[in-house]
Amino acid sequence: MDLNTVFQRLNTGSKKWSQYPEDVLPMWVADMDFPVAAPIVQALKNRLEHPMLGYSVPQQALRETLVRHLAQRYDWQIEAEDLVFLPGVEPGVNMALNALVSPTAAVLVQTPNYSPLLQAPANWNLPRVDLSFQADAQGRYPTDIAALEHALPENGALLLSNPHNPLGKVFEHDELLAIGEACERRNVLIISDEIHADLLFDGRQHIPIASLSPAIAARSVTLMSASKAWNIAGLKTAFAVVQNPELRQRFNNGRLGLVDSVNALGLEATEVAYREGSQWLEHVVAYLQGNRDYLADAINTRFPGISMNLPQSTYLAWLDCSGLGLEHPQAFFLNHARVALSDGLEFGDDCGQFVRLNFGCPRPMLEEGLARMERSLRNRP
Repeated sequence: MDLNTVFQRLNTGSKKWSQYPEDVLPMWVADMDFPVAAPIVQALKNRLEHPMLGYSVPQQALRETLVRHLAQRYDWQIEAEDLVFLPGVEPGVNMALNALVSPTAAVLVQTPNYSPLLQAPANWNLPRVDLSFQADAQGRYPTDIAALEHALPENGALLLSNPHNPLGKVFEHDELLAIGEACERRNVLIISDEIHADLLFDGRQHIPIASLSPAIAARSVTLMSASKAWNIAGLKTAFAVVQNPELRQRFNNGRLGLVDSVNALGLEATEVAYREGSQWLEHVVAYLQGNRDYLADAINTRFPGISMNLPQSTYLAWLDCSGLGLEHPQAFFLNHARVALSDGLEFGDDCGQFVRLNFGCPRPMLEEGLARMERSLRNRP
Protein backbone atom coordinates (compact mmCIF):
# COMPACT_ATOMS: atom_id res chain seq x y z
CA MET A 1 0.00 0.00 0.00
CA ASP A 2 1.53 3.27 -1.16
CA LEU A 3 0.51 6.06 1.19
CA ASN A 4 2.58 8.64 -0.67
CA THR A 5 0.01 8.92 -3.47
CA VAL A 6 -1.98 12.16 -3.40
CA PHE A 7 -5.59 11.55 -4.41
CA GLN A 8 -7.70 14.30 -5.93
CA ARG A 9 -10.55 15.04 -3.50
CA LEU A 10 -11.83 18.31 -4.91
CA ASN A 11 -15.44 18.12 -6.09
CA THR A 12 -16.07 14.84 -4.25
CA GLY A 13 -18.24 16.36 -1.52
CA SER A 14 -15.34 16.27 0.94
CA LYS A 15 -15.89 18.70 3.81
CA LYS A 16 -12.13 19.01 4.27
CA TRP A 17 -11.55 20.04 0.66
CA SER A 18 -14.72 22.11 0.17
CA GLN A 19 -14.36 24.50 3.10
CA TYR A 20 -11.84 26.80 1.39
CA PRO A 21 -11.01 27.96 -2.15
CA GLU A 22 -9.29 25.43 -4.39
CA ASP A 23 -5.85 27.05 -4.05
CA VAL A 24 -5.86 26.43 -0.28
CA LEU A 25 -4.21 23.27 1.04
CA PRO A 26 -6.52 21.93 3.80
CA MET A 27 -4.68 20.62 6.87
CA TRP A 28 -7.37 21.30 9.45
CA VAL A 29 -10.24 18.86 10.16
CA ALA A 30 -9.37 15.36 11.48
CA ASP A 31 -9.83 13.54 8.17
CA MET A 32 -6.89 11.60 6.68
CA ASP A 33 -6.01 11.79 2.99
CA PHE A 34 -5.38 8.04 2.71
CA PRO A 35 -7.47 5.48 0.80
CA VAL A 36 -9.70 3.28 2.92
CA ALA A 37 -8.48 -0.28 3.62
CA ALA A 38 -9.20 -2.68 0.75
CA PRO A 39 -11.21 -5.14 2.89
CA ILE A 40 -13.57 -2.33 3.90
CA VAL A 41 -14.04 -1.18 0.31
CA GLN A 42 -14.67 -4.76 -0.83
CA ALA A 43 -17.18 -5.36 1.97
CA LEU A 44 -19.11 -2.24 0.95
CA LYS A 45 -19.15 -3.39 -2.66
CA ASN A 46 -20.41 -6.80 -1.57
CA ARG A 47 -23.14 -5.22 0.55
CA LEU A 48 -24.28 -3.11 -2.40
CA GLU A 49 -24.85 -6.28 -4.43
CA HIS A 50 -28.04 -6.52 -2.38
CA PRO A 51 -30.48 -3.92 -3.76
CA MET A 52 -32.07 -3.00 -0.42
CA LEU A 53 -30.79 -0.28 1.92
CA GLY A 54 -33.53 0.03 4.49
CA TYR A 55 -33.34 0.71 8.20
CA SER A 56 -30.56 -1.37 9.74
CA VAL A 57 -29.75 -2.76 13.17
CA PRO A 58 -26.37 -4.00 14.42
CA GLN A 59 -25.98 -7.72 13.87
CA GLN A 60 -24.70 -10.05 16.57
CA ALA A 61 -21.53 -10.62 14.55
CA LEU A 62 -20.64 -6.93 14.88
CA ARG A 63 -21.23 -7.00 18.62
CA GLU A 64 -19.06 -10.09 18.98
CA THR A 65 -16.32 -8.52 16.86
CA LEU A 66 -16.24 -5.44 19.10
CA VAL A 67 -16.29 -7.49 22.30
CA ARG A 68 -13.35 -9.51 20.98
CA HIS A 69 -11.46 -6.40 19.80
CA LEU A 70 -11.76 -4.64 23.15
CA ALA A 71 -10.62 -7.77 24.99
CA GLN A 72 -7.65 -8.46 22.73
CA ARG A 73 -6.42 -4.91 22.25
CA TYR A 74 -7.13 -3.37 25.67
CA ASP A 75 -7.77 -6.37 27.96
CA TRP A 76 -11.21 -4.87 28.53
CA GLN A 77 -13.91 -7.44 29.18
CA ILE A 78 -17.41 -6.29 28.24
CA GLU A 79 -20.68 -7.95 27.27
CA ALA A 80 -22.38 -7.59 23.90
CA GLU A 81 -25.37 -5.87 25.50
CA ASP A 82 -23.08 -3.13 26.88
CA LEU A 83 -22.81 -1.69 23.35
CA VAL A 84 -25.02 1.17 22.15
CA PHE A 85 -24.69 2.14 18.49
CA LEU A 86 -24.75 5.79 17.44
CA PRO A 87 -24.27 7.93 14.31
CA GLY A 88 -21.28 9.66 15.93
CA VAL A 89 -19.33 10.30 19.12
CA GLU A 90 -20.56 13.90 19.36
CA PRO A 91 -24.25 12.88 19.52
CA GLY A 92 -23.25 10.40 22.24
CA VAL A 93 -21.62 13.13 24.31
CA ASN A 94 -24.73 15.26 24.07
CA MET A 95 -27.05 12.34 24.81
CA ALA A 96 -25.08 11.60 27.97
CA LEU A 97 -25.05 15.19 29.17
CA ASN A 98 -28.77 15.63 28.65
CA ALA A 99 -29.89 12.27 29.97
CA LEU A 100 -27.46 11.69 32.82
CA VAL A 101 -26.40 15.06 34.28
CA SER A 102 -28.67 16.96 36.65
CA PRO A 103 -29.67 20.44 35.39
CA THR A 104 -28.13 21.92 38.54
CA ALA A 105 -24.75 20.20 38.09
CA ALA A 106 -21.63 21.36 36.25
CA VAL A 107 -19.29 19.71 33.74
CA LEU A 108 -15.49 19.72 33.96
CA VAL A 109 -13.41 19.91 30.77
CA GLN A 110 -9.61 19.83 30.61
CA THR A 111 -8.40 22.57 28.27
CA PRO A 112 -7.46 23.02 25.53
CA ASN A 113 -9.98 20.56 24.16
CA TYR A 114 -11.90 19.52 21.06
CA SER A 115 -14.46 22.24 20.38
CA PRO A 116 -17.59 20.01 20.34
CA LEU A 117 -16.65 18.86 23.86
CA LEU A 118 -16.12 22.44 24.98
CA GLN A 119 -19.45 23.53 23.54
CA ALA A 120 -21.55 20.53 24.57
CA PRO A 121 -22.41 21.61 28.17
CA ALA A 122 -23.88 24.87 26.90
CA ASN A 123 -26.19 22.91 24.58
CA TRP A 124 -28.02 21.78 27.73
CA ASN A 125 -27.53 24.93 29.83
CA LEU A 126 -25.02 23.16 32.05
CA PRO A 127 -22.24 25.29 33.56
CA ARG A 128 -18.73 24.37 32.41
CA VAL A 129 -15.63 24.28 34.60
CA ASP A 130 -12.29 24.50 32.76
CA LEU A 131 -9.06 22.99 34.08
CA SER A 132 -5.96 23.89 32.05
CA PHE A 133 -3.18 21.47 31.18
CA GLN A 134 0.35 22.68 31.89
CA ALA A 135 3.31 21.21 30.02
CA ASP A 136 6.16 19.86 32.15
CA ALA A 137 9.89 20.05 31.38
CA GLN A 138 9.66 16.94 29.18
CA GLY A 139 6.89 18.42 27.04
CA ARG A 140 4.20 16.21 28.56
CA TYR A 141 0.85 17.32 29.94
CA PRO A 142 0.30 15.55 33.26
CA THR A 143 -3.04 15.88 35.02
CA ASP A 144 -2.77 17.76 38.31
CA ILE A 145 -4.89 15.32 40.30
CA ALA A 146 -5.23 17.57 43.34
CA ALA A 147 -6.40 20.46 41.15
CA LEU A 148 -8.72 18.11 39.25
CA GLU A 149 -10.37 16.80 42.39
CA HIS A 150 -10.77 20.31 43.75
CA ALA A 151 -12.39 21.43 40.48
CA LEU A 152 -14.64 18.40 39.93
CA PRO A 153 -18.26 19.47 40.38
CA GLU A 154 -20.04 17.36 43.02
CA ASN A 155 -22.60 15.08 41.30
CA GLY A 156 -21.62 16.55 37.92
CA ALA A 157 -19.62 15.15 35.01
CA LEU A 158 -16.12 14.98 33.57
CA LEU A 159 -15.74 15.19 29.79
CA LEU A 160 -12.54 13.25 29.12
CA SER A 161 -10.66 13.23 25.81
CA ASN A 162 -8.61 10.01 25.93
CA PRO A 163 -6.32 10.11 23.92
CA HIS A 164 -6.41 13.86 24.02
CA ASN A 165 -7.32 16.12 21.12
CA PRO A 166 -5.56 18.49 20.36
CA LEU A 167 -2.57 17.72 22.61
CA GLY A 168 -2.00 14.17 21.35
CA LYS A 169 -1.61 13.12 24.98
CA VAL A 170 -1.84 9.46 26.01
CA PHE A 171 -3.00 9.08 29.60
CA GLU A 172 -0.93 6.69 31.69
CA HIS A 173 -2.45 3.94 33.85
CA ASP A 174 -1.85 5.55 37.25
CA GLU A 175 -3.01 8.93 36.00
CA LEU A 176 -6.27 7.51 34.66
CA LEU A 177 -6.83 5.50 37.81
CA ALA A 178 -6.37 8.63 39.95
CA ILE A 179 -8.83 10.50 37.73
CA GLY A 180 -11.37 7.70 38.00
CA GLU A 181 -11.01 7.41 41.77
CA ALA A 182 -11.39 11.19 42.15
CA CYS A 183 -14.63 10.96 40.17
CA GLU A 184 -15.79 8.18 42.50
CA ARG A 185 -15.16 10.31 45.57
CA ARG A 186 -17.01 13.27 44.10
CA ASN A 187 -19.83 11.16 42.58
CA VAL A 188 -18.97 12.41 39.09
CA LEU A 189 -20.08 10.81 35.82
CA ILE A 190 -17.27 10.11 33.33
CA ILE A 191 -18.04 10.71 29.65
CA SER A 192 -14.92 9.56 27.82
CA ASP A 193 -14.31 10.35 24.14
CA GLU A 194 -11.91 7.59 23.04
CA ILE A 195 -12.28 7.98 19.29
CA HIS A 196 -8.48 8.09 18.72
CA ALA A 197 -7.83 4.95 20.78
CA ASP A 198 -6.22 3.02 17.92
CA LEU A 199 -3.80 5.76 16.83
CA LEU A 200 -0.87 5.61 19.28
CA PHE A 201 2.86 5.99 18.61
CA ASP A 202 6.15 4.68 19.98
CA GLY A 203 4.62 1.41 21.15
CA ARG A 204 2.19 3.05 23.58
CA GLN A 205 -0.96 1.27 24.71
CA HIS A 206 -4.37 2.90 25.03
CA ILE A 207 -6.20 2.33 28.31
CA PRO A 208 -9.99 2.79 28.40
CA ILE A 209 -10.72 4.47 31.71
CA ALA A 210 -13.72 2.20 32.28
CA SER A 211 -11.45 -0.86 32.09
CA LEU A 212 -9.64 0.07 35.31
CA SER A 213 -12.22 -1.08 37.86
CA PRO A 214 -15.87 -2.09 38.15
CA ALA A 215 -16.55 1.04 40.22
CA ILE A 216 -15.17 3.33 37.50
CA ALA A 217 -17.00 1.37 34.79
CA ALA A 218 -20.27 1.80 36.69
CA ARG A 219 -20.08 5.60 36.27
CA SER A 220 -18.65 5.69 32.73
CA VAL A 221 -19.97 6.22 29.24
CA THR A 222 -17.13 5.39 26.81
CA LEU A 223 -17.50 6.58 23.21
CA MET A 224 -15.51 4.92 20.44
CA SER A 225 -15.52 4.54 16.66
CA ALA A 226 -13.54 3.14 13.75
CA SER A 227 -13.98 6.48 12.00
CA LYS A 228 -10.63 8.14 12.79
CA ALA A 229 -8.29 5.15 12.73
CA TRP A 230 -9.72 3.61 9.55
CA ASN A 231 -10.67 6.92 7.90
CA ILE A 232 -14.39 6.20 7.50
CA ALA A 233 -15.84 9.21 9.32
CA GLY A 234 -18.27 9.90 6.48
CA LEU A 235 -20.09 6.65 7.23
CA LYS A 236 -21.30 8.16 10.53
CA THR A 237 -20.98 5.17 12.84
CA ALA A 238 -19.84 5.01 16.46
CA PHE A 239 -20.65 3.08 19.61
CA ALA A 240 -20.86 3.64 23.34
CA VAL A 241 -19.82 1.13 25.97
CA VAL A 242 -22.04 1.51 29.04
CA GLN A 243 -21.58 -1.38 31.46
CA ASN A 244 -24.03 -0.12 34.10
CA PRO A 245 -27.50 -1.35 32.91
CA GLU A 246 -29.43 1.44 34.63
CA LEU A 247 -27.08 4.07 33.22
CA ARG A 248 -27.33 2.47 29.78
CA GLN A 249 -31.13 2.62 29.81
CA ARG A 250 -31.13 6.28 30.80
CA PHE A 251 -28.46 7.02 28.17
CA ASN A 252 -30.51 5.36 25.43
CA ASN A 253 -33.56 7.35 26.52
CA GLY A 254 -31.57 10.48 25.70
CA ARG A 255 -32.02 9.97 21.96
CA LEU A 256 -35.25 12.02 22.13
CA GLY A 257 -35.92 11.61 18.43
CA LEU A 258 -32.73 13.56 17.64
CA VAL A 259 -30.14 10.78 17.56
CA ASP A 260 -31.13 8.24 14.93
CA SER A 261 -30.02 4.71 14.17
CA VAL A 262 -26.83 3.95 12.23
CA ASN A 263 -26.77 3.48 8.46
CA ALA A 264 -26.28 0.05 6.90
CA LEU A 265 -22.95 0.76 5.22
CA GLY A 266 -21.47 2.25 8.37
CA LEU A 267 -22.27 -0.88 10.34
CA GLU A 268 -20.75 -3.06 7.63
CA ALA A 269 -17.57 -0.99 7.44
CA THR A 270 -17.16 -0.91 11.22
CA GLU A 271 -17.31 -4.67 11.54
CA VAL A 272 -14.76 -5.24 8.79
CA ALA A 273 -12.43 -2.55 10.16
CA TYR A 274 -12.21 -4.21 13.56
CA ARG A 275 -12.22 -7.75 12.16
CA GLU A 276 -9.86 -7.45 9.18
CA GLY A 277 -8.25 -4.00 9.31
CA SER A 278 -5.32 -4.53 11.69
CA GLN A 279 -2.65 -4.89 8.99
CA TRP A 280 -3.77 -1.72 7.21
CA LEU A 281 -3.91 0.17 10.51
CA GLU A 282 -0.43 -0.98 11.54
CA HIS A 283 0.97 0.31 8.26
CA VAL A 284 -0.85 3.64 8.57
CA VAL A 285 0.24 4.22 12.18
CA ALA A 286 3.88 3.59 11.20
CA TYR A 287 3.50 6.08 8.35
CA LEU A 288 1.86 8.64 10.63
CA GLN A 289 4.69 8.29 13.12
CA GLY A 290 7.15 9.01 10.32
CA ASN A 291 5.12 12.09 9.34
CA ARG A 292 5.05 13.21 12.97
CA ASP A 293 8.81 12.92 13.26
CA TYR A 294 9.36 14.71 9.94
CA LEU A 295 7.06 17.51 11.10
CA ALA A 296 8.79 17.80 14.48
CA ASP A 297 12.19 18.06 12.82
CA ALA A 298 10.92 20.69 10.39
CA ILE A 299 9.41 22.78 13.19
CA ASN A 300 12.65 22.58 15.20
CA THR A 301 14.96 23.44 12.31
CA ARG A 302 12.98 25.63 9.92
CA PHE A 303 10.41 27.50 12.01
CA PRO A 304 11.94 29.72 14.68
CA GLY A 305 9.05 31.13 16.65
CA ILE A 306 6.97 27.93 16.50
CA SER A 307 7.24 25.15 19.05
CA MET A 308 5.58 21.75 19.22
CA ASN A 309 5.47 19.03 21.85
CA LEU A 310 5.66 15.61 20.22
CA PRO A 311 2.17 14.04 19.92
CA GLN A 312 1.91 10.62 21.51
CA SER A 313 -1.30 9.86 19.65
CA THR A 314 -3.71 11.08 16.93
CA TYR A 315 -2.47 12.63 13.68
CA LEU A 316 -2.87 16.18 14.96
CA ALA A 317 -0.06 18.53 15.98
CA TRP A 318 -0.63 21.40 18.41
CA LEU A 319 1.65 24.23 17.28
CA ASP A 320 2.52 27.14 19.56
CA CYS A 321 3.07 30.16 17.31
CA SER A 322 3.47 32.73 20.06
CA GLY A 323 7.09 33.37 19.09
CA LEU A 324 6.10 34.61 15.64
CA GLY A 325 4.59 37.88 16.79
CA LEU A 326 1.43 37.36 14.75
CA GLU A 327 -1.93 38.69 15.86
CA HIS A 328 -3.81 35.71 14.44
CA PRO A 329 -1.59 32.81 13.23
CA GLN A 330 -4.38 30.77 11.66
CA ALA A 331 -5.53 33.72 9.53
CA PHE A 332 -1.94 34.55 8.58
CA PHE A 333 -1.20 31.06 7.24
CA LEU A 334 -4.55 30.92 5.46
CA ASN A 335 -4.12 34.27 3.75
CA HIS A 336 -0.37 34.26 3.08
CA ALA A 337 0.55 30.57 2.81
CA ARG A 338 -2.82 29.34 1.50
CA VAL A 339 -2.73 26.58 4.11
CA ALA A 340 -5.83 25.99 6.22
CA LEU A 341 -5.11 25.00 9.82
CA SER A 342 -7.52 24.71 12.74
CA ASP A 343 -7.71 27.91 14.77
CA GLY A 344 -6.52 27.50 18.35
CA LEU A 345 -9.42 29.61 19.58
CA GLU A 346 -11.71 26.69 18.75
CA PHE A 347 -10.02 24.74 21.56
CA GLY A 348 -9.99 27.36 24.30
CA ASP A 349 -10.29 31.09 24.85
CA ASP A 350 -6.58 31.45 25.70
CA CYS A 351 -5.37 29.46 22.66
CA GLY A 352 -5.31 32.21 20.06
CA GLN A 353 -1.58 31.78 19.43
CA PHE A 354 -1.98 28.08 18.64
CA VAL A 355 -2.95 26.24 15.47
CA ARG A 356 -3.70 22.54 14.98
CA LEU A 357 -2.13 20.85 11.95
CA ASN A 358 -3.36 17.55 10.52
CA PHE A 359 -0.38 15.42 9.40
CA GLY A 360 -2.59 12.48 8.38
CA CYS A 361 -1.74 12.89 4.70
CA PRO A 362 0.76 11.71 2.07
CA ARG A 363 4.27 12.98 2.80
CA PRO A 364 4.39 15.12 -0.38
CA MET A 365 1.29 16.99 0.85
CA LEU A 366 2.85 17.57 4.26
CA GLU A 367 6.05 18.78 2.62
CA GLU A 368 4.10 21.17 0.41
CA GLY A 369 2.14 22.58 3.34
CA LEU A 370 5.30 23.22 5.38
CA ALA A 371 7.07 24.76 2.37
CA ARG A 372 4.16 27.16 1.87
CA MET A 373 4.18 28.11 5.55
CA GLU A 374 7.94 28.63 5.53
CA ARG A 375 7.79 30.90 2.46
CA SER A 376 4.96 32.93 3.96
CA LEU A 377 7.01 33.67 7.06
CA ARG A 378 10.14 34.44 5.08
CA ASN A 379 8.27 36.85 2.80
CA ARG A 380 6.08 38.62 5.35
CA PRO A 381 6.50 42.40 5.58
